[in-house]
Amino acid sequence: MVASSSPLPSNKSPYNLLEDPNQLDSLEAGHGIKNNEIKSKKLTLIPLIFLIYFEVSGGPFGEETAVKAAGPLFAILGFLIFPFIWSIPEALITAELATTFPGNGGYVIWAEQAFGPFWGFFMGSSKFLSGVINNAAYPVLCVDYLKIVLPLFASGLPRYLAISVSTLVLSFLNYTGLTIVGYTAVALGIVSLIPFIIMACFSIPKLHPRRWIDLGQKGVKKDWNLFFNTLFWNLNFWDNASTLAGEVDRPQKTFPTALFSAGIIACLGYLIPLLSIIGSLTVDQNKWDDGFLADAAGMIAGNWLKFWVEVGAVLSAIGLFEAQLSSSSFQLLGMADLGILPKFFAKRSTWFNTPWVGILVSSLITLAISYMDFTVIISSANFLYSLGMLLEFASFIWLRKKYPTLKRPYKVPLGIPGLICMCLVPTGFVIFVMTLATKMVYVVSASLTLLGVLGYFLMNFCKSRNCLEFNHKKEEYEEQEE
Repeated sequence: MVASSSPLPSNKSPYNLLEDPNQLDSLEAGHGIKNNEIKSKKLTLIPLIFLIYFEVSGGPFGEETAVKAAGPLFAILGFLIFPFIWSIPEALITAELATTFPGNGGYVIWAEQAFGPFWGFFMGSSKFLSGVINNAAYPVLCVDYLKIVLPLFASGLPRYLAISVSTLVLSFLNYTGLTIVGYTAVALGIVSLIPFIIMACFSIPKLHPRRWIDLGQKGVKKDWNLFFNTLFWNLNFWDNASTLAGEVDRPQKTFPTALFSAGIIACLGYLIPLLSIIGSLTVDQNKWDDGFLADAAGMIAGNWLKFWVEVGAVLSAIGLFEAQLSSSSFQLLGMADLGILPKFFAKRSTWFNTPWVGILVSSLITLAISYMDFTVIISSANFLYSLGMLLEFASFIWLRKKYPTLKRPYKVPLGIPGLICMCLVPTGFVIFVMTLATKMVYVVSASLTLLGVLGYFLMNFCKSRNCLEFNHKKEEYEEQEE
């Protein structure tokens, strides 16, 4: 859905729902939502909580490098403090905007409504590229764990086949619908978190709290670049689930509750293993690397728990893949609804009502990238995501100014000066992280950004020549507002 070129009245928006959010059944096509579409929204609170959890975290896997980079105390403080300066502001912004503009596309809608189609496309291209590139890591991770049991998959054709098959199988699961994906996320989340609760219980008799204030091992230089990137990576992406807002049952009530609940699970999921391991074990700081959580579980409780944590890592990777693929595919659908992408991207499966074109495109790009050595590309994707976040902060503040009396089912209880202050710290952190990038990352990021800009003008060219069919909801809204 595209904003009218003439200014909307301050209390109206194509996405503004009725004054009473409970009157969903009375919404008609005048808001671009049909009754049968409303009835098809089946993503309820619990599945949404775990989808958000997998968008953001998926478990403590990956937090180990924070200890390696800066020592135990700074790692604990990082996972205690960083949610307040980054995660909570991002989650609050998502809660307000996803409930105010509850359509598929999420942050694309926000940027488009705030600044126009070009910025909506820019936001969409940046976040989409970031998402599919990051998603390519998860099938590779699954195969990396598989090769421990079956060395055949360590390299060569068997490895490529395993990556291809795992990507296709996981993509098909996504095709079966958000209801199945959501409850799969619930099961994966519970099974992957339980071993850390067990580990925490086993660690209690061995705890020495003084180890929590250890500044780090002598002779180990602190790597602040790695430390801050680890925090950023592990506590990011709260806004990704906003692209599914059009599929959520009563998003005005469900989204804020789901974000709050997922935030608690994610933060505890990082802190409990960290406190348990640091407090109960004395190990070389350099051993705190990816995969150390499983080794620590074995030291604390035995090899049976180590195996469970390793299985949990695979299950977490599956959950991360499903959540990210859902966001990417529904983002493409939302961009097609807005008329930013061709109408073809809005096609849904007849059986499962899922955006099969978006799933197919996202999966094929993910599969192609998974065969590459994509360390620099992933860093570049994170750079693009950071650019998108800067645009998201600006959109949030500008939408408050542009539509000051717009009905907001959830509203951050601050005026514009307060919102600016709330966004300043995470904005400064994003800029700081971007300055840590290498020259190669800058080159690749600039190339991908240029690709997104060219994509916008290509779409406009196709519209002007009628090469492809696009939605034209802009004129409909203009007529309705007149």
